[in-house]
Amino acid sequence: MSDTQVEELRGAAPTPSPELLERIRRHRKHTLEVLTVCAVALIPWTVLLALSLPSGYKVHHWRVAWVGFDVLLLTAMAATAIFGWLRHRAVIVAGLATAVLLIGDAWFDVSLAFGTPEVWLSAALALFIELPLAGYLIHRVMRMISLAQWPSSAAAKTDDDRTPDRGVC
Repeated sequence: MSDTQVEELRGAAPTPSPELLERIRRHRKHTLEVLTVCAVALIPWTVLLALSLPSGYKVHHWRVAWVGFDVLLLTAMAATAIFGWLRHRAVIVAGLATAVLLIGDAWFDVSLAFGTPEVWLSAALALFIELPLAGYLIHRVMRMISLAQWPSSAAAKTDDDRTPDRGVC
């Protein structure tokens, strides 16, 4: 019986091949480069919007925008529940998407209700329902991720040590 078969019988994850580790390292580097460029490009765009957008705006299709957002939130929440009941690992992505949508919903509900009597209801829903549920989902997702099998630290360190771009996250 080979060492790999013994590890599999014991429940340990097999050691990934050097080719797989190299491909993961390349994908990671490219992803981080794209995200860095996007984050830097978003800075002047955000400043431009802050300086140029009007403080008030008459919106057409307001109902379509909000109902559409709630349908998206409902879809993410249902997907999270379904994947959870099926014990499918996609629950991690669905749960995180649901949490982000809940945070966005809270933000827009409160910020768009400023200056109206509805701000208090929006703030209460955000503080007591949407944000706590989002926090709970993020906490659960982080716990699930911590239970995942990852390449050993030694394998990752060895891969990082032999590459010239170690300084990139």
